Amino acid sequence: MWEEDDYDTSAEPKLESFNTQGDTRYYTMNHGTSREAANRILETGFRPSSGSMLGPGVSLTQDPRKACRYPVDLPVNERVVLRVKVDIGKVIAITYQGHPLQKTWHDHGYEAAWCPPNCGMVKSGLEEHCVWDAKRVKKIEVFSPKSWPNGLWAEDDYDTSAEAKLESFNTQGDTRYYTMYHGTSKEAADSILETGFRPSSCSMLGPGVSLTQDLRKACRYPLDLPDNERVVLRVKVDIGKVIAITYQGHPLQKTWHDHGYDAAWCPPNCGMVKSGLEEHCVWDAK
Repeated sequence: MWEEDDYDTSAEPKLESFNTQGDTRYYTMNHGTSREAANRILETGFRPSSGSMLGPGVSLTQDPRKACRYPVDLPVNERVVLRVKVDIGKVIAITYQGHPLQKTWHDHGYEAAWCPPNCGMVKSGLEEHCVWDAKRVKKIEVFSPKSWPNGLWAEDDYDTSAEAKLESFNTQGDTRYYTMYHGTSKEAADSILETGFRPSSCSMLGPGVSLTQDLRKACRYPLDLPDNERVVLRVKVDIGKVIAITYQGHPLQKTWHDHGYDAAWCPPNCGMVKSGLEEHCVWDAK
């Protein structure tokens, strides 16, 4: 589930666990930025900002959904997320707008401020941290939903030529496992974890299980639920034989399984969807 599920959403218990003075606590967090800024950060490190909701410092989050949204003025295909290890230090929970230490917490002995999930500080209900000293960020990697170590977004790992990707997928007899994501509700996630996936009949690519290697796309689903009611399942898929469906109205768009394929793939930026994000449909939920 999302990392915010590891939080106690009560400010006091979380504050207690953070605030053991003299105890170094490392946490994995995320920072959404542009590709250009990411390259600079990887080269020279973070530069604290003065304009965040929690005042001066480096804005971070343990919730990748929040990091994926930034910078808000950039299209999604120009954003990246840096995954970092943080020596969090002593943290204060800022639980409401107008808190007396909202932007001055560092002057009172704290190394970081934390806005808990669902505390009313932001509309989305997603959590946020602000770390005063950029040197507390100990490790920086570019977030890759496909493999998690070095690399950019999953769509960057694809050759957007359908033929090239189809060739790499379609070696018959070769089992190929890929990490993918499925966005769903918390209730549905519990059911899937207990009994497995149930193929849907209404996806853009026809019957099957809808999956994506792009975490940004999975984070958006289900569309009719608020962010704080969504979760994403990360799965390993034996992908089998795949066909690339590169335009609306493709003759095999919803009948590919009848022609010997185990999955269909909508490549990124092929014009199938407005967002330009890629999508898979896997026929056999097993």
